Amino acid sequence: MIAAIRPVQSLLLAIFMLMAGSGFLSTLISLRLERAGAGTMAIGAVATAYFGGLVVGALRAGGIVRQVGHIRAFAAFVALLSASTLSYVLLDHPLLWTALRLIDGVCVAGVFICLESWLNDRADVETRGSILAAYMVALYSGQAVGQLLLGASGTLPAIPFQIASILISLAIIPLCLTRSSAPAPQEATAFSLRSLFAASPLGVIGAVTTGLMLGAFYGLAAVHVRRLGLNLGATASFMMIVILGGVAMQWPLGRLSDRYDRRAVIVGSFAATLAVSIALSMLSRGGLPLLVLGAAFGGLSFALYPLCVAHSNDRLLASERVAASGRLVLLYSVGAALGPMGAAAMMTLAGASGLFLFIALCAGATLGFGLWRQLSSDPVPAPEQQDFQIVPRTTPMASLLDPNTADHLPDGDTT
Repeated sequence: MIAAIRPVQSLLLAIFMLMAGSGFLSTLISLRLERAGAGTMAIGAVATAYFGGLVVGALRAGGIVRQVGHIRAFAAFVALLSASTLSYVLLDHPLLWTALRLIDGVCVAGVFICLESWLNDRADVETRGSILAAYMVALYSGQAVGQLLLGASGTLPAIPFQIASILISLAIIPLCLTRSSAPAPQEATAFSLRSLFAASPLGVIGAVTTGLMLGAFYGLAAVHVRRLGLNLGATASFMMIVILGGVAMQWPLGRLSDRYDRRAVIVGSFAATLAVSIALSMLSRGGLPLLVLGAAFGGLSFALYPLCVAHSNDRLLASERVAASGRLVLLYSVGAALGPMGAAAMMTLAGASGLFLFIALCAGATLGFGLWRQLSSDPVPAPEQQDFQIVPRTTPMASLLDPNTADHLPDGDTT
Protein backbone atom coordinates (compact mmCIF):
# COMPACT_ATOMS: atom_id res chain seq x y z
CA MET A 1 0.00 0.00 0.00
CA ILE A 2 2.89 2.39 0.77
CA ALA A 3 4.21 2.00 -2.77
CA ALA A 4 0.73 2.67 -4.17
CA ILE A 5 0.24 5.95 -2.31
CA ARG A 6 3.80 7.32 -2.64
CA PRO A 7 3.01 9.05 -5.99
CA VAL A 8 0.05 10.88 -4.38
CA GLN A 9 1.49 11.64 -0.94
CA SER A 10 1.57 15.38 -1.61
CA LEU A 11 -2.13 15.29 -2.50
CA LEU A 12 -2.95 13.35 0.67
CA LEU A 13 -1.00 15.82 2.78
CA ALA A 14 -2.92 18.68 1.20
CA ILE A 15 -6.22 16.93 1.98
CA PHE A 16 -5.22 16.35 5.60
CA MET A 17 -4.19 19.99 6.13
CA LEU A 18 -7.33 21.32 4.46
CA MET A 19 -9.61 19.18 6.59
CA ALA A 20 -7.68 19.98 9.77
CA GLY A 21 -8.14 23.67 8.97
CA SER A 22 -11.70 23.68 7.65
CA GLY A 23 -13.29 20.56 9.12
CA PHE A 24 -14.00 22.09 12.52
CA LEU A 25 -15.42 25.39 11.24
CA SER A 26 -19.01 24.12 11.24
CA THR A 27 -18.70 23.29 14.93
CA LEU A 28 -16.89 26.53 15.78
CA ILE A 29 -19.32 28.75 13.89
CA SER A 30 -22.39 27.13 15.46
CA LEU A 31 -20.92 27.61 18.94
CA ARG A 32 -19.96 31.23 18.28
CA LEU A 33 -23.43 32.05 16.94
CA GLU A 34 -25.11 30.51 19.95
CA ARG A 35 -22.81 32.39 22.33
CA ALA A 36 -23.68 35.62 20.49
CA GLY A 37 -27.37 34.97 21.14
CA ALA A 38 -28.41 33.84 17.65
CA GLY A 39 -31.57 31.73 17.51
CA THR A 40 -31.58 28.08 16.52
CA MET A 41 -33.15 28.84 13.14
CA ALA A 42 -30.42 31.39 12.37
CA ILE A 43 -27.74 28.83 13.26
CA GLY A 44 -29.48 26.29 11.02
CA ALA A 45 -29.62 28.80 8.16
CA VAL A 46 -25.86 29.42 8.39
CA ALA A 47 -25.21 25.66 8.33
CA THR A 48 -27.56 25.26 5.36
CA ALA A 49 -25.63 27.93 3.44
CA TYR A 50 -22.45 25.85 3.62
CA PHE A 51 -24.06 22.70 2.24
CA GLY A 52 -25.85 24.79 -0.37
CA GLY A 53 -22.44 26.10 -1.40
CA LEU A 54 -21.20 22.53 -1.73
CA VAL A 55 -24.04 21.79 -4.16
CA VAL A 56 -23.33 24.92 -6.22
CA GLY A 57 -19.61 24.22 -6.23
CA ALA A 58 -20.07 20.58 -7.21
CA LEU A 59 -22.12 21.69 -10.21
CA ARG A 60 -20.06 24.71 -11.30
CA ALA A 61 -16.48 24.46 -10.05
CA GLY A 62 -15.57 21.83 -12.63
CA GLY A 63 -15.91 24.44 -15.36
CA ILE A 64 -13.31 26.64 -13.67
CA VAL A 65 -10.92 23.70 -13.36
CA ARG A 66 -11.31 22.93 -17.06
CA GLN A 67 -10.65 26.56 -18.03
CA VAL A 68 -7.54 27.32 -15.96
CA GLY A 69 -6.16 23.91 -14.93
CA HIS A 70 -5.93 22.06 -11.66
CA ILE A 71 -3.08 23.89 -9.90
CA ARG A 72 -4.35 27.40 -10.68
CA ALA A 73 -7.93 26.46 -9.75
CA PHE A 74 -6.79 24.77 -6.55
CA ALA A 75 -4.72 27.81 -5.53
CA ALA A 76 -7.65 30.15 -6.27
CA PHE A 77 -10.15 28.09 -4.26
CA VAL A 78 -7.77 27.70 -1.31
CA ALA A 79 -6.88 31.41 -1.30
CA LEU A 80 -10.55 32.40 -1.29
CA LEU A 81 -11.34 29.85 1.42
CA SER A 82 -8.48 31.16 3.57
CA ALA A 83 -9.65 34.77 3.12
CA SER A 84 -13.23 33.79 3.94
CA THR A 85 -12.06 32.02 7.09
CA LEU A 86 -10.31 35.18 8.32
CA SER A 87 -13.35 37.31 7.49
CA TYR A 88 -15.43 35.76 10.29
CA VAL A 89 -13.56 37.88 12.85
CA LEU A 90 -14.53 41.16 11.13
CA LEU A 91 -18.18 41.15 12.17
CA ASP A 92 -20.10 38.70 14.32
CA HIS A 93 -23.43 38.71 12.43
CA PRO A 94 -25.51 35.79 11.07
CA LEU A 95 -26.13 37.44 7.68
CA LEU A 96 -22.43 37.95 6.99
CA TRP A 97 -21.60 34.50 8.26
CA THR A 98 -24.32 32.98 6.04
CA ALA A 99 -22.69 34.56 2.98
CA LEU A 100 -19.24 33.43 4.12
CA ARG A 101 -20.42 29.85 4.67
CA LEU A 102 -21.89 29.81 1.15
CA ILE A 103 -18.48 30.90 -0.18
CA ASP A 104 -16.79 28.26 1.99
CA GLY A 105 -18.99 25.53 0.52
CA VAL A 106 -18.25 26.54 -3.07
CA CYS A 107 -14.52 26.66 -2.36
CA VAL A 108 -14.43 23.31 -0.55
CA ALA A 109 -16.30 21.68 -3.44
CA GLY A 110 -13.81 23.18 -5.89
CA VAL A 111 -10.88 21.92 -3.84
CA PHE A 112 -12.34 18.41 -3.70
CA ILE A 113 -12.94 18.37 -7.46
CA CYS A 114 -9.29 19.30 -8.06
CA LEU A 115 -7.90 16.75 -5.62
CA GLU A 116 -10.21 13.86 -6.43
CA SER A 117 -9.74 14.13 -10.19
CA TRP A 118 -5.97 14.34 -9.62
CA LEU A 119 -6.03 11.23 -7.40
CA ASN A 120 -8.10 9.39 -10.00
CA ASP A 121 -5.61 10.30 -12.71
CA ARG A 122 -2.73 8.87 -10.65
CA ALA A 123 -4.59 5.62 -9.86
CA ASP A 124 -4.73 2.47 -11.94
CA VAL A 125 -6.72 -0.73 -11.56
CA GLU A 126 -4.22 -2.25 -9.11
CA THR A 127 -3.74 0.80 -6.87
CA ARG A 128 -7.21 2.38 -6.94
CA GLY A 129 -8.43 0.64 -3.78
CA SER A 130 -5.31 1.59 -1.80
CA ILE A 131 -5.47 5.21 -2.93
CA LEU A 132 -9.16 5.46 -2.05
CA ALA A 133 -8.48 4.02 1.42
CA ALA A 134 -5.59 6.44 1.99
CA TYR A 135 -7.77 9.33 0.80
CA MET A 136 -10.49 8.45 3.30
CA VAL A 137 -7.95 8.14 6.12
CA ALA A 138 -6.49 11.58 5.31
CA LEU A 139 -9.95 13.11 5.01
CA TYR A 140 -11.44 11.80 8.25
CA SER A 141 -8.27 12.00 10.36
CA GLY A 142 -7.82 15.64 9.36
CA GLN A 143 -11.43 16.36 10.23
CA ALA A 144 -11.12 14.57 13.58
CA VAL A 145 -7.83 16.26 14.56
CA GLY A 146 -9.24 19.64 13.57
CA GLN A 147 -11.92 19.38 16.27
CA LEU A 148 -9.17 19.77 18.88
CA LEU A 149 -8.60 23.33 17.65
CA LEU A 150 -11.95 24.40 19.11
CA GLY A 151 -10.29 25.11 22.44
CA ALA A 152 -7.38 27.09 21.00
CA SER A 153 -8.91 30.53 21.51
CA GLY A 154 -8.16 31.16 25.18
CA THR A 155 -8.95 34.83 25.72
CA LEU A 156 -8.53 35.70 22.02
CA PRO A 157 -11.61 34.58 20.04
CA ALA A 158 -9.94 35.18 16.66
CA ILE A 159 -7.22 32.56 17.18
CA PRO A 160 -9.15 29.45 15.94
CA PHE A 161 -10.03 31.26 12.71
CA GLN A 162 -6.43 32.38 12.28
CA ILE A 163 -5.08 28.86 12.84
CA ALA A 164 -7.65 27.49 10.39
CA SER A 165 -6.61 30.05 7.78
CA ILE A 166 -2.92 29.19 8.28
CA LEU A 167 -3.54 25.46 7.79
CA ILE A 168 -5.73 26.05 4.75
CA SER A 169 -3.12 28.35 3.18
CA LEU A 170 -0.29 25.88 3.84
CA ALA A 171 -2.22 23.21 1.94
CA ILE A 172 -1.25 24.98 -1.29
CA ILE A 173 2.44 24.18 -0.79
CA PRO A 174 2.39 20.38 -1.35
CA LEU A 175 0.60 20.77 -4.69
CA CYS A 176 2.69 23.71 -5.87
CA LEU A 177 5.89 21.76 -5.20
CA THR A 178 4.74 18.40 -6.50
CA ARG A 179 6.55 16.96 -9.52
CA SER A 180 3.40 15.09 -10.52
CA SER A 181 1.82 16.56 -13.63
CA ALA A 182 -1.74 17.81 -13.36
CA PRO A 183 -4.35 15.66 -15.13
CA ALA A 184 -6.59 16.55 -17.99
CA PRO A 185 -9.92 17.60 -16.42
CA GLN A 186 -12.70 15.01 -16.43
CA GLU A 187 -16.42 15.33 -15.96
CA ALA A 188 -18.86 12.61 -14.92
CA THR A 189 -21.48 11.85 -17.53
CA ALA A 190 -25.15 12.59 -16.99
CA PHE A 191 -27.64 10.12 -15.56
CA SER A 192 -31.28 11.00 -14.97
CA LEU A 193 -32.67 10.92 -11.44
CA ARG A 194 -35.76 9.12 -12.72
CA SER A 195 -33.66 6.27 -14.11
CA LEU A 196 -31.63 6.12 -10.90
CA PHE A 197 -34.76 5.95 -8.73
CA ALA A 198 -36.30 3.32 -10.97
CA ALA A 199 -33.18 1.18 -10.61
CA SER A 200 -32.61 1.71 -6.88
CA PRO A 201 -35.36 3.46 -4.89
CA LEU A 202 -33.76 2.58 -1.55
CA GLY A 203 -30.37 3.84 -2.70
CA VAL A 204 -31.84 7.22 -3.67
CA ILE A 205 -33.99 7.67 -0.56
CA GLY A 206 -31.16 6.43 1.65
CA ALA A 207 -28.67 8.91 0.18
CA VAL A 208 -31.04 11.86 0.67
CA THR A 209 -31.92 10.78 4.21
CA THR A 210 -28.28 10.31 5.15
CA GLY A 211 -27.65 13.86 3.94
CA LEU A 212 -30.55 15.15 6.05
CA MET A 213 -29.22 13.41 9.16
CA LEU A 214 -25.54 14.27 8.81
CA GLY A 215 -26.20 17.83 7.62
CA ALA A 216 -28.30 18.34 10.74
CA PHE A 217 -25.63 16.74 12.91
CA TYR A 218 -22.69 18.76 11.58
CA GLY A 219 -24.69 21.98 11.73
CA LEU A 220 -26.20 21.66 15.21
CA ALA A 221 -24.59 18.85 17.22
CA ALA A 222 -22.20 21.22 18.97
CA VAL A 223 -25.13 23.42 20.01
CA HIS A 224 -26.97 20.35 21.28
CA VAL A 225 -24.16 19.11 23.53
CA ARG A 226 -23.34 22.59 24.79
CA ARG A 227 -26.95 22.89 25.94
CA LEU A 228 -26.41 19.65 27.83
CA GLY A 229 -23.73 21.45 29.82
CA LEU A 230 -20.54 20.28 28.06
CA ASN A 231 -17.60 22.68 28.07
CA LEU A 232 -15.65 23.50 24.93
CA GLY A 233 -13.08 20.73 25.40
CA ALA A 234 -15.76 18.09 25.98
CA THR A 235 -17.66 19.34 22.92
CA ALA A 236 -14.54 18.93 20.78
CA SER A 237 -14.01 15.42 22.19
CA PHE A 238 -17.60 14.45 21.42
CA MET A 239 -17.34 15.60 17.81
CA MET A 240 -14.03 13.79 17.37
CA ILE A 241 -15.44 10.57 18.89
CA VAL A 242 -18.37 10.62 16.48
CA ILE A 243 -16.06 11.03 13.46
CA LEU A 244 -13.68 8.30 14.63
CA GLY A 245 -16.65 6.00 15.33
CA GLY A 246 -17.78 6.62 11.78
CA VAL A 247 -14.40 5.58 10.43
CA ALA A 248 -14.29 2.43 12.58
CA MET A 249 -17.67 0.97 11.64
CA GLN A 250 -17.85 1.52 7.89
CA TRP A 251 -15.67 -1.43 6.91
CA PRO A 252 -17.31 -4.07 9.20
CA LEU A 253 -20.81 -3.09 8.08
CA GLY A 254 -19.67 -3.04 4.47
CA ARG A 255 -18.16 -6.53 4.70
CA LEU A 256 -21.40 -7.75 6.30
CA SER A 257 -23.37 -6.32 3.40
CA ASP A 258 -21.16 -8.22 0.93
CA ARG A 259 -22.18 -11.53 2.52
CA TYR A 260 -25.92 -10.97 2.98
CA ASP A 261 -28.78 -9.07 1.38
CA ARG A 262 -27.42 -5.54 1.35
CA ARG A 263 -30.89 -4.11 1.84
CA ALA A 264 -31.19 -5.96 5.14
CA VAL A 265 -27.94 -4.38 6.35
CA ILE A 266 -29.15 -0.92 5.25
CA VAL A 267 -32.51 -1.41 6.96
CA GLY A 268 -30.80 -2.74 10.08
CA SER A 269 -28.44 0.24 10.14
CA PHE A 270 -31.34 2.68 9.87
CA ALA A 271 -33.14 0.80 12.66
CA ALA A 272 -30.06 0.98 14.89
CA THR A 273 -29.60 4.68 14.01
CA LEU A 274 -33.21 5.26 15.03
CA ALA A 275 -32.65 3.57 18.39
CA VAL A 276 -29.37 5.38 19.10
CA SER A 277 -30.86 8.74 18.11
CA ILE A 278 -33.80 8.26 20.46
CA ALA A 279 -31.39 7.34 23.24
CA LEU A 280 -29.29 10.45 22.53
CA SER A 281 -32.39 12.64 22.60
CA MET A 282 -33.21 11.35 26.09
CA LEU A 283 -29.83 12.22 27.63
CA SER A 284 -29.89 15.30 29.80
CA ARG A 285 -26.15 15.59 30.54
CA GLY A 286 -22.73 14.55 29.29
CA GLY A 287 -20.52 11.72 30.43
CA LEU A 288 -19.60 8.25 29.22
CA PRO A 289 -23.10 7.35 27.90
CA LEU A 290 -23.01 10.37 25.60
CA LEU A 291 -19.59 9.41 24.20
CA VAL A 292 -20.56 5.75 23.72
CA LEU A 293 -23.82 6.64 21.99
CA GLY A 294 -22.01 9.30 19.93
CA ALA A 295 -19.49 6.74 18.68
CA ALA A 296 -22.33 4.35 17.83
CA PHE A 297 -24.21 7.09 15.99
CA GLY A 298 -21.12 7.97 13.95
CA GLY A 299 -20.41 4.33 13.16
CA LEU A 300 -23.92 3.70 11.91
CA SER A 301 -24.74 6.97 10.14
CA PHE A 302 -21.39 7.36 8.37
CA ALA A 303 -21.74 3.86 6.90
CA LEU A 304 -25.17 4.50 5.42
CA TYR A 305 -24.08 6.52 2.38
CA PRO A 306 -21.47 4.03 1.07
CA LEU A 307 -23.96 1.21 1.73
CA CYS A 308 -26.55 3.04 -0.39
CA VAL A 309 -23.98 3.60 -3.17
CA ALA A 310 -23.06 -0.10 -3.11
CA HIS A 311 -26.73 -1.12 -3.21
CA SER A 312 -27.35 1.17 -6.18
CA ASN A 313 -24.32 -0.23 -8.00
CA ASP A 314 -25.73 -3.74 -7.53
CA ARG A 315 -28.76 -2.76 -9.59
CA LEU A 316 -27.03 -0.80 -12.35
CA LEU A 317 -25.08 -1.71 -15.45
CA ALA A 318 -21.34 -1.32 -15.00
CA SER A 319 -21.28 1.50 -17.56
CA GLU A 320 -23.88 3.46 -15.53
CA ARG A 321 -22.18 3.39 -12.14
CA VAL A 322 -19.89 6.42 -12.44
CA ALA A 323 -22.69 8.77 -13.47
CA ALA A 324 -25.13 7.28 -10.97
CA SER A 325 -22.65 7.63 -8.10
CA GLY A 326 -22.19 11.27 -9.01
CA ARG A 327 -25.96 11.77 -8.80
CA LEU A 328 -26.03 10.10 -5.40
CA VAL A 329 -23.39 12.55 -4.10
CA LEU A 330 -25.55 15.46 -5.25
CA LEU A 331 -28.65 13.93 -3.66
CA TYR A 332 -26.74 13.54 -0.40
CA SER A 333 -25.61 17.18 -0.62
CA VAL A 334 -29.14 18.43 -1.24
CA GLY A 335 -30.31 16.49 1.80
CA ALA A 336 -27.42 17.93 3.84
CA ALA A 337 -28.46 21.44 2.80
CA LEU A 338 -32.03 20.86 4.02
CA GLY A 339 -31.13 18.99 7.20
CA PRO A 340 -29.96 21.89 9.40
CA MET A 341 -33.16 23.87 8.88
CA GLY A 342 -35.35 20.86 9.62
CA ALA A 343 -33.39 20.10 12.78
CA ALA A 344 -33.41 23.76 13.81
CA ALA A 345 -37.19 23.84 13.52
CA MET A 346 -37.46 20.71 15.65
CA MET A 347 -35.08 22.17 18.25
CA THR A 348 -37.16 25.33 18.37
CA LEU A 349 -40.19 23.20 19.23
CA ALA A 350 -38.64 20.53 21.45
CA GLY A 351 -35.46 22.10 22.83
CA ALA A 352 -31.97 20.62 22.60
CA SER A 353 -33.33 17.08 22.19
CA GLY A 354 -34.99 18.16 18.93
CA LEU A 355 -31.80 17.54 16.95
CA PHE A 356 -31.76 13.79 17.54
CA LEU A 357 -35.56 13.61 17.41
CA PHE A 358 -35.32 15.02 13.88
CA ILE A 359 -32.61 12.52 13.00
CA ALA A 360 -34.71 9.71 14.51
CA LEU A 361 -37.70 10.84 12.42
CA CYS A 362 -35.61 10.71 9.24
CA ALA A 363 -34.20 7.29 10.13
CA GLY A 364 -37.64 5.93 11.06
CA ALA A 365 -39.22 7.08 7.80
CA THR A 366 -36.45 5.50 5.73
CA LEU A 367 -36.63 2.33 7.84
CA GLY A 368 -40.31 2.00 6.90
CA PHE A 369 -39.51 2.61 3.24
CA GLY A 370 -36.71 0.04 3.33
CA LEU A 371 -38.95 -2.61 4.88
CA TRP A 372 -41.53 -1.99 2.16
CA ARG A 373 -38.85 -2.36 -0.52
CA GLN A 374 -37.76 -5.67 0.97
CA LEU A 375 -41.32 -6.96 0.77
CA SER A 376 -42.06 -5.63 -2.72
CA SER A 377 -38.91 -6.62 -4.64
CA ASP A 378 -36.42 -9.46 -4.77
CA PRO A 379 -32.88 -9.01 -3.43
CA VAL A 380 -29.75 -9.15 -5.55
CA PRO A 381 -28.16 -12.56 -4.81
CA ALA A 382 -25.14 -12.14 -2.51
CA PRO A 383 -22.68 -13.68 -5.04
CA GLU A 384 -23.77 -11.11 -7.64
CA GLN A 385 -23.32 -8.07 -5.39
CA GLN A 386 -20.41 -5.72 -6.02
CA ASP A 387 -17.70 -5.50 -3.39
CA PHE A 388 -18.38 -2.80 -0.80
CA GLN A 389 -16.14 0.27 -0.94
CA ILE A 390 -15.91 3.14 1.53
CA VAL A 391 -16.58 6.16 -0.68
CA PRO A 392 -16.45 9.87 0.22
CA ARG A 393 -19.53 12.12 0.30
CA THR A 394 -17.76 15.06 -1.31
CA THR A 395 -18.36 15.75 -5.04
CA PRO A 396 -19.41 13.70 -8.09
CA MET A 397 -15.72 13.46 -9.02
CA ALA A 398 -15.27 11.15 -6.02
CA SER A 399 -17.23 8.45 -7.85
CA LEU A 400 -14.29 8.04 -10.23
CA LEU A 401 -12.17 6.72 -7.34
CA ASP A 402 -14.48 3.76 -6.65
CA PRO A 403 -12.75 0.56 -7.85
CA ASN A 404 -16.17 -0.83 -8.81
CA THR A 405 -16.31 1.77 -11.59
CA ALA A 406 -12.66 1.59 -12.62
CA ASP A 407 -13.31 -0.26 -15.85
CA HIS A 408 -16.03 2.12 -16.95
CA LEU A 409 -14.75 5.64 -16.49
CA PRO A 410 -15.72 8.35 -18.98
CA ASP A 411 -14.18 7.88 -22.40
CA GLY A 412 -12.91 4.46 -21.37
CA ASP A 413 -10.13 6.00 -19.21
CA THR A 414 -9.07 3.66 -16.40
CA THR A 415 -6.21 5.75 -15.09
